[in-house]
Amino acid sequence: MTTELTRETNPASTKEPHQEAGPAVTVVIPTIGRESLAATLAAVGPGPEIVVVDDRPGDGLEPLPVPGRVRVLRSGGRGPAAARNVGWRAAATPWVVFLDDDVVPGPGWVRTLTEDLARLPQDVGGSQGRLEVPLPPGRRPTDAERNTAGLAGADWITADMAYRRTALEAAGGFDERFPGAYREDADLALRVERAGFSLVKGERLTRHPVRDDGFWSSVRFQRGNASDALMRHLHGPGWRAAIGGHGGRLGRHALTTGMGLLALAAAGGRRRRLAAVAGLAWLGLTAEFARVRIAPGPRTPEEIARMAVTSVVIPPVACAHRIRGEIAVRTGRRS
Repeated sequence: MTTELTRETNPASTKEPHQEAGPAVTVVIPTIGRESLAATLAAVGPGPEIVVVDDRPGDGLEPLPVPGRVRVLRSGGRGPAAARNVGWRAAATPWVVFLDDDVVPGPGWVRTLTEDLARLPQDVGGSQGRLEVPLPPGRRPTDAERNTAGLAGADWITADMAYRRTALEAAGGFDERFPGAYREDADLALRVERAGFSLVKGERLTRHPVRDDGFWSSVRFQRGNASDALMRHLHGPGWRAAIGGHGGRLGRHALTTGMGLLALAAAGGRRRRLAAVAGLAWLGLTAEFARVRIAPGPRTPEEIARMAVTSVVIPPVACAHRIRGEIAVRTGRRS
């Protein structure tokens, strides 16, 4: 399957960067087959070339239910970074705009996208759309909904991000060592800027609906700590400031985990006082973490229970993923 994919995409990658055959923009959407893809495609509508990159692993899969005008490629389940690389390298247009498969471009999106990209100087390598995250009315958002809402203020995320093809070529595309949909877009933005291009914000509007990913979604999100290790390795200790991010809680998670392990280890011997002190420290840190997650939310019994349980689990899981990422960086393996 990989050999066939290489044959399909290589011819496009050999075309001249300035070639403008066909539409000026290609829309690339990586997907794992979520039902939300249909709404994304319908909102884009006719006009630009659309390439959907099917990143479901395995063979013998049912074809994706997409309109006939949509071109579908396969990337073999290697993650969104690899899927986007397959998509943009198969395009022949001077601009490529990346959309996620769970966003809904707003009315007139294609027209506004064209206006955003028109007459941009050659040193502008990318244009980001405005992202809106509608929250449920009539109540405070849950912890998961607040996390999604944070995307509205994030810089250079590929929920709606257009790149000049020459900028993608200069940066080498997405780094496929990033396994999930986390930090791979920020890494590309830093490398595009390092290649001499600037990035700007456009006027087009895209909506990112919130969705319920289940009780353990906040725990699964901790996988991103492995990608943070790769970002530090690639861009140095100041990478968070470079992408407009904040410090996060990994230090507190490490302290919480350390206190918990110390309490367990001391409780197995005769150091009961040490076990008690460490246990109280762990309890206090865990309670503080749960409090800051519960306080701004709807405070329903279900949300409180979810925050209480996951606040116990998140610190050690976050630390484990960070250690996994550091090992991957040092061994050259994919995390």
